[in-house]
Amino acid sequence: MTAPHATARDASDDVPAPAPKAPAGPGDPRPVSEAHTESGEPEERTQEARAAQRELVAHTPGFIFDEAASFGGSLVGGAQHGVSAGGSARDVFMGGKTEIHHHGTASASAAHTSGEIPRQRLDALAGVFVEGPAFAAALTRLRDERVLVLAGAHSTGRHAAALMLLHRLGVPSVHALSAETGPANLGAQLSAPGGHVLRDLPLSRNRPLRDTHLYAARDRLAKTDGYLVVTVENSPFLLGVAPSSWEPPKAATVLRAHLADLRKDPAGPEGAGGPATTEAAGTTGVAGATGTARDIDGLLALGPVHDFLARGAHRPSEVARFAVEVARYDGGEEAAARLADFGHAAVEQQCREWLCDPEATLRDKAFLISLAVFDQAPYVLAAELADKLYVHFQRLQHPEQPPEIPVFGLPAETRLERAWADGEVRVEETAWGSVPQFTAYFKKENTPRLLLAEVWTGHPSARPALVAWLKELARDSRPVVRTRAAAATALLARADLPSAMELLIDGWAVSKAFGPRVTAANTLTLAQFLDTPVVLRLLTQWCTDSHWGRRWTAIRAFGLLTPLRPDLAGPALSALAARARAGGSNETEANNLVDSTALLLSVGARRGEMLSELVRLLHHDTPSVRALALGAFVRACDNAEEGALVEWYADTGMYEEDSARDLATLWRTALGDRGHTRGALYAVHTWVHLAERRADVSQALELLLPALVVTADDQKRLSHELLNLRAPDGGPRPPVADRLLGRLLPSTAATSDPSRS
Repeated sequence: MTAPHATARDASDDVPAPAPKAPAGPGDPRPVSEAHTESGEPEERTQEARAAQRELVAHTPGFIFDEAASFGGSLVGGAQHGVSAGGSARDVFMGGKTEIHHHGTASASAAHTSGEIPRQRLDALAGVFVEGPAFAAALTRLRDERVLVLAGAHSTGRHAAALMLLHRLGVPSVHALSAETGPANLGAQLSAPGGHVLRDLPLSRNRPLRDTHLYAARDRLAKTDGYLVVTVENSPFLLGVAPSSWEPPKAATVLRAHLADLRKDPAGPEGAGGPATTEAAGTTGVAGATGTARDIDGLLALGPVHDFLARGAHRPSEVARFAVEVARYDGGEEAAARLADFGHAAVEQQCREWLCDPEATLRDKAFLISLAVFDQAPYVLAAELADKLYVHFQRLQHPEQPPEIPVFGLPAETRLERAWADGEVRVEETAWGSVPQFTAYFKKENTPRLLLAEVWTGHPSARPALVAWLKELARDSRPVVRTRAAAATALLARADLPSAMELLIDGWAVSKAFGPRVTAANTLTLAQFLDTPVVLRLLTQWCTDSHWGRRWTAIRAFGLLTPLRPDLAGPALSALAARARAGGSNETEANNLVDSTALLLSVGARRGEMLSELVRLLHHDTPSVRALALGAFVRACDNAEEGALVEWYADTGMYEEDSARDLATLWRTALGDRGHTRGALYAVHTWVHLAERRADVSQALELLLPALVVTADDQKRLSHELLNLRAPDGGPRPPVADRLLGRLLPSTAATSDPSRS
């Protein structure tokens, strides 16, 4: 599975060369594959800017584009929205375990880890519990067999289901067994009559749950008229045991149940005679906060509520907390904003709980962070690189111990369930073609960015390990890994730009190796794409920085950025022209400038504006800027890829008077400029060959060519090139060249080519 992303090449040779074209002639501005550079800058293999831009878009995670389209926020009216402030004393069922959240000064009893569970807690849970699809079948099995193993995904309310299974049996009491209970001594703990629940029994290869353990427990329960439910995650270590699968109910059904419970409980959780046990967080005086009881159907029809339910899977605990906010809705703008923002705040809360959970191992947390970086990427990448991050965490926390990584561990499905993530086989495009890959992703789309921001700003002690890991990813030979490192760092920069610049981006920018500099350019491109403050000014300053690496990074970043942010084409051209105006660029930097400026002409609606700006630079600027404008124009023309300048001209540009005039001016100037004639003629070849395949391009060229002929030399140059043009495979001159010659020489027939006779 990892082969499509693996390679043994050196990191400095980590980008495939662009597809070969015809050999470059003197004055040909096409990018060279290698170049000697100024002192201190290594000889390296470069990557064409167009290829770099395609690579960036192909491997940037979707949550970056979603984030740029709509920034989420956890502050509305200056208030933080999550589990509501005020007197809250309901338990929050987090699926695999119950967490008692106490807010304000209210006092409540601690969680029961052993002994009898209070009846009022069970009654309160019964008031809001919603049966899952397999609940009835599980209840029948428990009644018949006395012992039931309930297996389900993490954070889906399986513990609440276990309590309700026993409650529905009508047992006189329910006892919570100690978390220290193991499979071998399970029967010894079942001395009391009634129901028993063992929550999240940890299993492993050396500690499986066997059918013999359940037989012994059943014999003991038969003597005491007892029942037992054991909850576990989906596990391969159930030997001879047929578990009952737990699936949570639909979120809308859970929300309706909680709203009904909140309407009938005006005194809040304390009014029930003690702390309530539900899959929710509640507040005191909910009915008082909302006034009269509202129609539940009307609340469920609210736009923010509909949007929340439509966003996919929700944990029961999250739905319960959302119900509190819905019940408090009073029709005002602030209440509506709280509802709209709840999903964001809930994910933030979940990220904090994951990272602060003392029961989660460093390896678990490393996997969460790696999955955030490689969301919507092959699972093997997230798992492989998570172990590398785990090594950095071990070295940071236990420097005296050698790092150890378990060779075998939990299956992918279990790890993804714990991370509230999912996976499916998708076809991934690789350098070797389309390959099926098992792709992993968080169920909540905003989890990756919120988790990364929480790690970076909420846990600064983890930064040394995270920084070392990201630097390692930036040196990886796989483009997807480097691009994901850049995307993650862009999010870190949006959360704390000074630290990201100091610890990561600047070091990459001044690196002698090509890979880290690409990562720096990608990072700043994506950071500006996310509207991170100061980045645009920084890129402009770096274009004329004293260090060649920073200049290279900024120049490349402007080329990558403009197709993503067309509104920045003007500032980008100004910055690139300022670098050319300053002079002193070596061959590599000059080529980088031309490459990036050419990309400005790939921006759809702005192409006409950019052509006008290039014409202005021709007439009102220095020779170096003039050379940049012509070189960029020629390189943009010498491109037949989808969406290239020639396609735009045939589709749109030829019908716009100003654009058609400016394009003809640039063509005439480039063809007549000694330094660019050869490259411009190569670009003519590109357009003619494309015209052979596309009628609209042929028509556009027939209208354009007469505008390129002002002098006899212009006519001689173009007619000679068309007369000697050959097909790409070396065959005879294509027929379209004859038609174009007819436009250039309307009074005479095209000169016959002996090879066509």
